[in-house]
Amino acid sequence: MLFVRKVPRTLAKIYIQNKQNMPNRRNFLKSSALAGAALTVPAAAAAAPDAPAVLKNARKSKINVGIIGSGFRGQSHIDLLLRRDDCEVTAVADIDARMLDYTRKIFAKAGKPQPKYYTDGEQDYRNLLQQPGLDAVMIATPWRFHTEQAVAAMRAGIYVGTEVCGAFSIDECWQLVNTQEETGTQLFFLENVCYRRDVMAIMNMVKKGMFGELLHLEGGYQHDLRHVKFNDGKEAYGGGVEFGEKTFHEAKWRTQHSLRRNGDLYPTHGLGPVAQMLDIHRGNRFVSLTSMASNARGLHEYIVNHPQGGENHPNAKLRWALGDKVTTMIKCANGESVVLHHDTNLPRPYSLGFRVQGTKGIWMDVNKSLLIEGLTEDHKWTPAQEFLDKYEHPAWQKNAEKAVGAGHGGMDWFLVDDFVECVKAGKKATIDVYDAAAWLAVTPLSEASIAQGSAAVAFPDFTRGRWI
Repeated sequence: MLFVRKVPRTLAKIYIQNKQNMPNRRNFLKSSALAGAALTVPAAAAAAPDAPAVLKNARKSKINVGIIGSGFRGQSHIDLLLRRDDCEVTAVADIDARMLDYTRKIFAKAGKPQPKYYTDGEQDYRNLLQQPGLDAVMIATPWRFHTEQAVAAMRAGIYVGTEVCGAFSIDECWQLVNTQEETGTQLFFLENVCYRRDVMAIMNMVKKGMFGELLHLEGGYQHDLRHVKFNDGKEAYGGGVEFGEKTFHEAKWRTQHSLRRNGDLYPTHGLGPVAQMLDIHRGNRFVSLTSMASNARGLHEYIVNHPQGGENHPNAKLRWALGDKVTTMIKCANGESVVLHHDTNLPRPYSLGFRVQGTKGIWMDVNKSLLIEGLTEDHKWTPAQEFLDKYEHPAWQKNAEKAVGAGHGGMDWFLVDDFVECVKAGKKATIDVYDAAAWLAVTPLSEASIAQGSAAVAFPDFTRGRWI
């Protein structure tokens, strides 16, 4: 069943205004097909603008997948792929000897043949893209490589799934869009929270109209990552006050972003589900954004008070750019408001902080409660679980047992499954390049807003007006 919200007539005026400022399109693949998207996530059922519904390859019963980046996230994808009978991991590119050692053990434990490894420097992944018989790649490298590698994969004609982050520039976002339009090769944005069990149940309720007209939504990334951003470079994951090349895992690279950048660095976990509930690019779009950041104190305090740190430690002298709490407000074309939270450098419990509020009710992730007018007691929170069970998404009803043991409460199984099925069928990506560009754009836009004293900045229309 397709869930498509009616588009108000007033949007025609917005379309006319936007069309006057649309950039010229080059070598765009002209296609009138606007259906055929995978249906695991309901909001993606209405296909995004002008994307081919079926790709050039005929449906395959089994595919060959390459992995670019075999750190912990890449290893998680490998583990799930090796459990399947309909795909083989035939190539892995990475330059980290420790992670490659872990990866080899995953194949050995699964009793699967070792893939061909590409380990000769940062650019050796380009040789992986030339490996015969490769149908798809999944990119799970540090953030700065994602766009370059995704563009190269699309130009090689290989269906690409790329992990999430925030963009470094708006130009990067346009590179992704333009490359797909020029090549016709699909990009699947691997945002796993869109497959979270409670999120998909709430999505089901939204599409049934149980919250009425949506007015305000919130989400974010609120996760104490101080132990991830610093470690001692030993086998233990975290536990120190050092970062950079001599350390382990994300501390090698992620901490540098907090040192040099001030914005919402990791927006898509919170924004992805929100965008789908609001039908972004499917009759709605993000119009403008305003961000503000608090002072930066958390990482300094962590270093000063850590047993391996102290006031005289060299890292205690650093001036951190990233505000400890970054708040972003987004206005949508259909009038809804969105608030995003980024909070990774302070002591706090983990929460993505979802809030879905409409004319008939509200759901909040942090207290696992809701109120729906006429169905729950007025003015009081009701535990949400009964509703989540009753309105569980059909995909979870059907496949929950298959997802047992998969990462992040099982949602990683649904993400990988959807990606594999799209590749096998030659279908348009469920979470497509236009989604990716808009969600990634929050990072550079928030940086620009904060740098201008929290001024409002306009969202590019990556669909060039076709969101209407």
